[in-house]
Amino acid sequence: MLGIIGGTGLSQLENLKVNRRQLMRTPYGEPSGPLTFGEIGGHEVIFLPRHGNGHTIPPHAVNYRANLWALQAENVKSIVAVASVGGIIDDLEPGKIVLPDQIIDYTHGRKNSFFDGTDQLVRHIDFTQPYCQKLRMLCKRAASHANQVLIDGGVYAAVQGPRLETAAEINKLERDGATMVGMTGMPEAALARELEINYAAICPVANYAAGRGSSKNEIKYEEIGKKLGETMGQVRLLIEQVVLLYAD
Repeated sequence: MLGIIGGTGLSQLENLKVNRRQLMRTPYGEPSGPLTFGEIGGHEVIFLPRHGNGHTIPPHAVNYRANLWALQAENVKSIVAVASVGGIIDDLEPGKIVLPDQIIDYTHGRKNSFFDGTDQLVRHIDFTQPYCQKLRMLCKRAASHANQVLIDGGVYAAVQGPRLETAAEINKLERDGATMVGMTGMPEAALARELEINYAAICPVANYAAGRGSSKNEIKYEEIGKKLGETMGQVRLLIEQVVLLYAD
């Protein structure tokens, strides 16, 4: 089963034929919302909006553990997550879609492991390659089938939020090697790895990061919403191709 996690700008999938919605209870609390079971192109998928149906859950307050546990409990083996980002480097201009291959985690205070209890053995996962390479390749093929440009590779800087960054912070992230910045990439990717769920992220670029391009002096939130609205149509078509290829 393929799971899709929607981020900012993707609280629902118009091309999803909904069969049912199911509330879940997990050992880690409630997920962001009910799981939506449906079909895309005749193939079953499960959809979950990361920020809730009304986009009311800020990045630092998302119950990532409950979300991942609930999806695994419904036999999800692979997840494609949509996470909007700010472009740090010039090539990542608003409207582009990126398939990152690395993460740097700057978040703090988030429940970031299923193995943090004193009654459990310590477990260290390998996270050298944080995204599933086979699933990334499938996303690249899907982009080709959809006649879309998908930028292959990039370093996702996962920051705490919910505020946007200062120009100086973006300069630091770039010196660290980050090419894009977002608020939800971690601990989601690591939790998926702990549960042995294949995981890849599709990242629409919503805006230039602070101090870059049209965001040199200010980031206008209304422009972010407008750009995401324009880009999400492409993302939905891309996801549709991912679903079709995954089912083959």
